[in-house]
Amino acid sequence: MADSSFDIVSKLDRQEVDNAVNQAVKEVGQRYDFRGTDASLNLSGDSIVMTANAEERVLAVLDVLQTKLLRRGLSLKSIDVGEPQQSGKVVRLVADLKEGISSEEAKKISKIIRDEGPKGVKAQIQGDELRVSSKKRDDLQAVIALLKGKDLDVALQFVNYR
Repeated sequence: MADSSFDIVSKLDRQEVDNAVNQAVKEVGQRYDFRGTDASLNLSGDSIVMTANAEERVLAVLDVLQTKLLRRGLSLKSIDVGEPQQSGKVVRLVADLKEGISSEEAKKISKIIRDEGPKGVKAQIQGDELRVSSKKRDDLQAVIALLKGKDLDVALQFVNYR
């Protein structure tokens, strides 16, 4: 009997990110507490740039963005928020989008599967994803449950289950 397997990936749905940013832009433009603060945000490439005239205002814009991302089903682990930076009269905050599993994270996940997972389960690092295989499908389900219970620094999705 052939081995069953699935892939562990960390991907972002770009359309959902775009929709969340557009909703946040609309809310920031309409809310009374953002009037006169020059608050804005835009998505450019792999980063979201937020600006306002005060640090607490730019953090409020970040809060609006995070709320919209969560409502769209996106994990906050998939954005890497920097520190607010003052430049002239404007405070900028850059949030980078993270996709793919870094090699350190992949090694950490592989070690968790080896140490705590069922016997006979193999994990292979393939670029920015992991392939987990086993003879028994129940073992693969146990690995998925194990990883969902762990607090990792990366948003995980489980795809290609066969």
